Parts: sequence; structure tokens; C-alpha cells
Amino acid sequence: MRRRVVVTGIGLVTPLGVGKEAFWEGLTLPRRVIGPITRFDASGFSTRIAAEVKEFDPTQFMERKDARRAARFIQFAVAAATLAMQDAQLEITDSNREQVGVLIGSGIGGIDYMDSQVRILDRQGPERVSPFLPVMMISDMASGFVSIQFGLKGPNLCAVTACSTGADAIGLAMRLIQYGDAEVMLAGGSEAAIEPIGVAAFCAARAMSTRNDDPEHASRPFDAERDGFVMGEGAGILVLESLEHAQARGARIYAELLGYGMTADAYHFTQPDPEGDGAMRAMRKAIQDAGLQPTDIDYINAHGTSTRYNDAKETLAIKRLFGDYAYQLPVSSTKSVTGHLLGAAGAVEAAACLLALQHQTIPPTINYEHPDPECDLDYVPNAPRPANLRYVMSNSFGFGGHNSVLVFGAISGE
Repeated sequence: MRRRVVVTGIGLVTPLGVGKEAFWEGLTLPRRVIGPITRFDASGFSTRIAAEVKEFDPTQFMERKDARRAARFIQFAVAAATLAMQDAQLEITDSNREQVGVLIGSGIGGIDYMDSQVRILDRQGPERVSPFLPVMMISDMASGFVSIQFGLKGPNLCAVTACSTGADAIGLAMRLIQYGDAEVMLAGGSEAAIEPIGVAAFCAARAMSTRNDDPEHASRPFDAERDGFVMGEGAGILVLESLEHAQARGARIYAELLGYGMTADAYHFTQPDPEGDGAMRAMRKAIQDAGLQPTDIDYINAHGTSTRYNDAKETLAIKRLFGDYAYQLPVSSTKSVTGHLLGAAGAVEAAACLLALQHQTIPPTINYEHPDPECDLDYVPNAPRPANLRYVMSNSFGFGGHNSVLVFGAISGE
């Protein structure tokens, strides 16, 4: 028998601010945080806008010397993990630290550190490259830093599945708890790719919005005038526990993590399957894993990137799986507010689902103004909506054909 897994803590660093309160308030007002890039001079780039994390001080969460040498995605991960543990009121002691693990992913990792060190190599030569580069550029070091920071000696892993990373980290952490490899897992994703090489790469791929003169309206998932995603940054970390462990310590429980589905498109490096097959199968697997029927789902937090192809194919996948019920099912994309946090997106959007359950409110898809005949579902346009929510789904799809879906449910008794 698989053990039941629940969520007891949420830690967030997003363009809406630090902490779950700033995040939820920003989603439901909603706040508009997409603007001109300030982290570097982007005047020569085709895309010059992003959703940056502003006024973030890593020394509030880690020693100054560690903060000074840590890549930005590591700083975000430590901050979000700290907030999640505080939220869960989880105390680490010698008696439990071997049963607490970490599984934090990053799609890109320490690209800021790599970028700066390549510049040093070009200007000053190989002897000036930092000895910390081999550590700071690799994606697993977010998990490593968090493990060291809190002395967590359980499983210590990293997922890297592009924009599915955060969701896969949470789903795989759930499996570790279900089968007894840990009692508690800190799981999620962290990303900080708003750097010259990161932005230049996605500009070259023509994947991002070029609505530079109107950044507040640039991220517009499912809207007929969408022209690409807007890059964001930040981290989302959840505290997952076995139900027995959470109950034994009297923890506050947000929801139960009921289902996880993952599939491959096996089709193209960047484009989704034209029939939405992989996305549809991942949703179906997650619902089956949860022991539910499609008509049990009350809300979908869509991947909804604001790219022409992705939004249309996700809509098709939802209609293929849910049939006529798809037209009764609210679907929204919080990327319209936060931008696309890449490897952190799945974890941040899982947190949005948990807070939607808590507040019984669906966050909106903002900037939805022009209906697209290919995207004809209820996208909860422009304003939050009170709703009776019991089961909610979070979709995450990534370059390489990765499809990952999580299903959460209001906690029920034995």
C-alpha cells in the first residue's frame, strides 16, 4: 500500500515578491510585474522585457559569504526552502534529519555564474576563472545547498526536465515518500535565467514576446494576439510529508498530493505533439494515479505559455481527454501574471493550485482580450473567480517532449 502524501509548507520567491502572501495577492489583484529588463543592458535584444524578482536580499536567508559566491538560482532555492520550512513549522533534529530529503530541480542552473566566468576567461585568461564555477553552474547544487544549509541527510536529488522540472521534482518526491525512502521532502524548482546569454538564446529561438512597448500586456496565454512567452525567475518549494508524519506532529495540511503523470511526446525538440497526445496521456495518467475520473477535476492550472503552438495544443489535449466536460472546466494560466519561470514554473504553479484550494478561488488569466477559435475553453479571463474546489490539476510541459501533471485534493479522512 502506497502511503498518502500531503503538503504542509509553501515557500515562494517570484516576481510578485517573497513569500506566499505576496504571491497570492499578486495573482488575484492581479499585479502587473512584467517590465523592461534591468539586470543588464538589453537594448540590442529583440526581447527587452521580463518578469524579474526585485528587491531580493539573499543574506536574509544565508550567510553573506555563501550568498556572495552562490549562483542566483541557488539563492532563490535556499530562500524558498527556508520559507517553506517555516510555513510548515518543521523542526530539524538529530532524530529526524535522516528522514528528510531534498529534490529541487532547475532547467538551466547557474547560467549567471557561467556567463560571468566566460567573460572573465575572455578578458583575463583561464587563471582568473573562479574555482566555484564547477559547483555553481550545475543544476543539482540547489538541492545540495539546501541539504547543507539545514543538515538534511535523506535523499538528495535533482530533476532536470526543462519547463516540467518543478512538477517532476514534486512528483518524484511524492514517490520517495510513498515507498518509504523518506518521511519528508523539500521539493520544487528554481530558475534565474534572465541573463544576456539566456535571453539571447530564447530570442534566437523566436520563442519570446517582442511586445517591448507594452510589457504589461505581453504575456497573454490563449489570446489570439499572443506572440510568445515572457521570461520570469524565482523558486517554488513545497514541504511534502507522509500523512502519518504530518498528523503525528500536528501539522497544518494544505492538501493531499493525489496523482502524478508523466509522458513523452517523442515528437520534436521544442514543439508539442500536433494532436496534444503526450499532454493528454499525462493528464489521464495523473487522474488515474489519483483514483479519480476526469469529471472530478474542478480546475486546471494550465501550462499556458502564451506561445501560439503550445496554447492551442494544450487546449486540444484538454478537449480530447475531458470531452464535453472540457467546456465546463475552468482553465487558467498564472503565467499571464508571473511570466514563465522555466524550471521553477511547475512548482510555483503547484503552489497556485494549493492556494486556490485554500482560498476556494481560481486565479485568472489576465490580458485575455481576443478569443482564438483554436482556444475556446473557459480561461477565467481577467478576474479571479470564487469556486467550489475539491480536486485541482497543474500541467507542465517542457522542451524535449516532457509532460508532467500533478493532481491535488482537499484532505479527506481515513
